[in-house]
Amino acid sequence: MAPSLRDRFFTRPVARAITSPSGILAAGAGTALGVLAFGNPVGAIIGGAVFFAARVGLAIPRGPKEDRIDPFALDEPWRRLVQGVVAAEAQYREAIGRTPRGPIRERLESLEGELHHGVRECWQTAYAGHSLSEARRRVDAAGAQRELDELARAGYSNEVTQRTETAIRSQLDTAARMDSTITATRDQLRLLAERLDDTVTRAIELSASTGGASVGSGIDDVGVELNTIGNEMEALRQGLEAARGAGGTTGPA
Repeated sequence: MAPSLRDRFFTRPVARAITSPSGILAAGAGTALGVLAFGNPVGAIIGGAVFFAARVGLAIPRGPKEDRIDPFALDEPWRRLVQGVVAAEAQYREAIGRTPRGPIRERLESLEGELHHGVRECWQTAYAGHSLSEARRRVDAAGAQRELDELARAGYSNEVTQRTETAIRSQLDTAARMDSTITATRDQLRLLAERLDDTVTRAIELSASTGGASVGSGIDDVGVELNTIGNEMEALRQGLEAARGAGGTTGPA
């Protein structure tokens, strides 16, 4: 979660700006301009306050920029999964635009954040799966197996051949673990993407309803499901990143 404005305000850069000579100079410059513009002490105070606030505002760290979701940066099957949830989000927003203003539209609008969280987690997870798939392609398991077979056919063993065999088997074990992780991630992400698409379809159906207690209850259920899907996708991504290890690149550049 991105830090709030309050969290970004109470930081060292802001504290330095408040107490630094440049902050004092900014206040002085604003005071002088205030006197020239208004010709009275009130103008001086306003000018000084405005310039000082501007100096401090520039020191507040900016929030992280949200990276753009780009399905075409991924190979299949990851690309198709991301395209599906992005399309579902677009359909949800279109349905809101067609919904008359009122309680139903407001409640659907309040769930856009939950839906976007799920879409972004799908993108991040798919990117991690794509990166792991690329890394797997660099592991020549077939070549390693041929080398292992050649050692077996040679019919002799010493310390060097034993260490060589251990290293080759380690490569094969790594490849097998990667294959298992990629398959499990792909299957789980596909299930979550289908659940998200189904939930959006239900929300679109509710958006066309005329109201009533059942509609309100249905929208509540949609909100719960979107929150659950987003959290499960986040957990899947975190598990994949942990499996890849701290040294692997798992997120968009």
